[in-house]
Amino acid sequence: MDWNLQFWQSEGKTFPQRFYHWIDILDPLLLLKPTKEIERSRALLLTSGPDITESLQNEEASVNPVTGNIIPTIFRPPAFLPVTAPLALFHACTGGFNLANGSLTEDTKEFPVKQMLLSTGAVLYCAFVGALPHYIMTRYKVQNPSMQLFLKKILPGPLTAILCAFNVLVIRGRESENGIEIMDSKGSIVGVSQNAGEKAVRETALSRALLFGTAVCIPDVVLDYVKRTNVLRRNLFVLGPLRAVMMISILGLMIPVSFSWIPQLGTIQRSLIEPQIISSTEETEFFYSRGI
Repeated sequence: MDWNLQFWQSEGKTFPQRFYHWIDILDPLLLLKPTKEIERSRALLLTSGPDITESLQNEEASVNPVTGNIIPTIFRPPAFLPVTAPLALFHACTGGFNLANGSLTEDTKEFPVKQMLLSTGAVLYCAFVGALPHYIMTRYKVQNPSMQLFLKKILPGPLTAILCAFNVLVIRGRESENGIEIMDSKGSIVGVSQNAGEKAVRETALSRALLFGTAVCIPDVVLDYVKRTNVLRRNLFVLGPLRAVMMISILGLMIPVSFSWIPQLGTIQRSLIEPQIISSTEETEFFYSRGI
């Protein structure tokens, strides 16, 4: 079992442990580490064990624990907030992040044309649907107060959450289709399970919906309340910058919360594993890397 996964197995059993650890991993300064230093840290871990904290932190932020590949800088966990904060090319960035941090097996490391088309379609679809509320407001000059409230305040949060979950489900669909590796309690790989792949992708989709749905909803709810105050009534021009600051701040908080919400090292019961996989073992619980 990879040192990253061994660490999550022993130190990531509770939400506070996972949250504290993700705070360390999401340090933006880790993006400045050169590839040679990452490779050196990984080699040091393989020879010295997981008790080297700094090396483990560098590796977890930069290396996919399943494939062992170094993740491109822009798609590493510490880059998630700086890149998505402006929400520019939002779904393309989250799609690349989902793909780079997935839980692929040896047989699915290649990026086939089919998956490229699905990923491109998912990104374009999410961007198109996400822009629909604004398009409807401007194209049809909606004047009805109830409809304006629905399109501007109520719809964006749930719609963003659904689209982000959809993004994960499509782009990481190969894990559901082809399965992911599952391990026994000793870390030995016992097989490739489609059921475990479906569970991992579903859990990640829920965490991504929580992350961005909350980041969109809370600023609108708070600003709708505070803009009724006399100060903001006289200075409506500050609403835009204030909303941007709030969204970035909430994203900064919710990224480690959503990553920590569900354990990185997932578990699946024997009853949910395909019969052909469990026929050779008596284990009652199996483990898998959920991805991010």
